[in-house]
Amino acid sequence: MRRYRPVQPPLLQGTGSDDLYSYREYLPGKSLANYVVCYWTSQFRGQGQSTPLLHRVIPDGCVDIIFDLGARSFRRGAFVSGLMTSYEVMPLAEPQSMFGIRFFVEEADRFFRCPVAEISAGHVWLEDIWGSEALWVMEGLLEAADTAQRIAWVEQLLMQQLRCDGTRQNALLLTSMQHMYEHQGNLSVASLAEKVCYSERNVRRMFQQALGIGPKELARIIQFQSLLQLLARGQAASLADAAVQCGYYDQSHVSKSFRAYYGETPGGIFAVRGARAQKGQVVRFLQAND
Repeated sequence: MRRYRPVQPPLLQGTGSDDLYSYREYLPGKSLANYVVCYWTSQFRGQGQSTPLLHRVIPDGCVDIIFDLGARSFRRGAFVSGLMTSYEVMPLAEPQSMFGIRFFVEEADRFFRCPVAEISAGHVWLEDIWGSEALWVMEGLLEAADTAQRIAWVEQLLMQQLRCDGTRQNALLLTSMQHMYEHQGNLSVASLAEKVCYSERNVRRMFQQALGIGPKELARIIQFQSLLQLLARGQAASLADAAVQCGYYDQSHVSKSFRAYYGETPGGIFAVRGARAQKGQVVRFLQAND
């Protein structure tokens, strides 16, 4: 199982579980642990609030298939979300129930049947990629009694796709991402090119063609996420200590990353976290229940 585990705001700030809103993540089974980061659920039960709840999503170097379980149409109930390079804040005013599959970016094309670069600019309807199979998957998710059954359903489907996968693996991308994870994103393009024995030009071109993003930008996102992981797990004595471990060279460098990828200052984020009791929300799916 990979050590890279990106963090989203509800888990970091401890704001993902109350009467109106809940966000949870579930680890995949061992057979899919090298491909799937996690499964996740997001539910909003409120309606008619004078002030909408703000749901924040930040770049994590991953790509997702997202199912809107309350969609009026199966055809518009499932979509693929490409690589994000900036944060997004979405106001929640109406009830919603979402189920997502988060993939490691270097393995996603095994399941998407197209390069990640083709969806990196935004969302693509799953039906446009999977055809009528997307409607069948959506139907199965809606028929499931709870989250555990939904995860069992999609794991069966993903394993079947993996067995039938005829995609030719991009060895250069896989090796490059391994180095990025090992160095927590603190790796220049020149250093990466040297490690994989390719020119910088070839490395940049490969990332653009495969993922629609340059290696420098993706490394910055992984570096920022590595910082958040240390903080979320309590593996650093302070923000400054975590920053040093992840290769940030000064406070302005850290602040710039928070503004670009989170949209808030570190003080604002951890003030919220400190006011709430952090609950264990990353659980194995076999323990999950609604």
